[in-house]
Amino acid sequence: MDGKIWRGVQSLLDAYVRIAGGDTAVILYTSDSQRSAALVCAALEMRAIPAVRVWMAPLVDETFEVRLREALPASDAFTGRLILLSFERDTFSHTGALTRALARYPGERLRIFRSISASDSLFADALLASPDELSRRNVAILERLTRATQLRITTRGGTDLAVTLDPKHRWISNRGRARDGGTVILPAGEVATFPAEISGIHVADFAYNVNAITDDDVRLEAFPVTIEIEGGRVVAHRCDDARTMRFLDSALTTHCAYNVGELGFGTNFCIGEPIAMNSHINERRPGVHLGLGQHNQDPGVVGYQCAIHLDLIARGGIVEVDGGSDVMDLEHLVPSDLPHPESTRDEDVFSPDTLQIEDGDCCELLSDGVLTPCPTPSVAA
Repeated sequence: MDGKIWRGVQSLLDAYVRIAGGDTAVILYTSDSQRSAALVCAALEMRAIPAVRVWMAPLVDETFEVRLREALPASDAFTGRLILLSFERDTFSHTGALTRALARYPGERLRIFRSISASDSLFADALLASPDELSRRNVAILERLTRATQLRITTRGGTDLAVTLDPKHRWISNRGRARDGGTVILPAGEVATFPAEISGIHVADFAYNVNAITDDDVRLEAFPVTIEIEGGRVVAHRCDDARTMRFLDSALTTHCAYNVGELGFGTNFCIGEPIAMNSHINERRPGVHLGLGQHNQDPGVVGYQCAIHLDLIARGGIVEVDGGSDVMDLEHLVPSDLPHPESTRDEDVFSPDTLQIEDGDCCELLSDGVLTPCPTPSVAA
């Protein structure tokens, strides 16, 4: 085993979980992530931290909640914290079952870490950056952009975007930390929001990431994807690779998938080159990405839902704030020592078993079962 992989396992336990004597760990895993779970269990055993493993089928598993409840300790049977770590490669499953099963544990004694894109690269690359280091980089972006209204974003690959921001759209800051009882999504290292207005050209020359199961090579270095955006919608797309072009043709005909639902900035400086696997690891690499389709806001603010979320990721990027009064180089961010804002949301991945993005936001709005329709764009993609 590569030494970097083992260092990443130790970083997960030391920098992220901050594991301590008296803690009890429950490890959840799907079959495609058995190796990741086994590595963490081995490291916990070496530290004499009690751990139990629970297998789960991805997305649909009718008996998972029963098995999970049987594996969980009684709420008065341990003295430290209950640490729950889940590992999946392509899916993000059973949020409802986890919420119900863990409801009896007080938030201050519960820590939840959910890994998507479980792989050797998760440990060897993404988890080598500590939450404290990621937080300082996220703050360096948030302290400028949460006050901004106009951005111009360019990249070496050809991206040139004009963006308008609106303070009603909440920012997400994934940095490897969460509030008591909250969920840490791994890999970490991103800030994102919904662009109120966006137009221009975006060239994804790093990789793409889609919320679907695919064995395709998602790297885009040899054949970048170019999209043209008008009024927040993709009006044209092209790629010289026929297979990628067929995928885009299919994806962008999905209801609302031509909408730009996310403006994201990766901050995980330990991620260098793209990996072939469809993964959030690529999305965290320092640079700009646009998420097409599903957004990261409450539907009461944005007004639609979409079955697909497709991130088109560029390498690096220069962000000019409010006419150039401030300029950020995403690959050379100077970390900030200011406090992290409390107004951001921690989670940026949501389970398909619920439409909720934030407790109490969606349910009343969607109680009649009707989602806001998305009209066909005037210019076909």
